Amino acid sequence: MKAKEIRQMSGKELDGKLLELKAELFNLRFQLATGQLDNPLRINVVRKDIARVKTILRERELGIGKEV
Repeated sequence: MKAKEIRQMSGKELDGKLLELKAELFNLRFQLATGQLDNPLRINVVRKDIARVKTILRERELGIGKEV
C-alpha cells in the first residue's frame, strides 16, 4: 500500500485499516511462533503499512502534509 493511496482514504477508513493491519500482524506473529508462517517478509510489509497509516493520521491531526 502506498502513501498516496492512504492519503485518499477518510479518517474512519484509516482507523478501520489500522485495526485490520494490527489484527493481521497479530496473526502473522502467531503463525511465526507456531512455525506455520509461509512468507516471513509479510511481517515487515505489514509493519511498514501500519507506520504509514499512523503517519498520515498524525499529519492530519497536526494539519500538515497534503490533504486530499
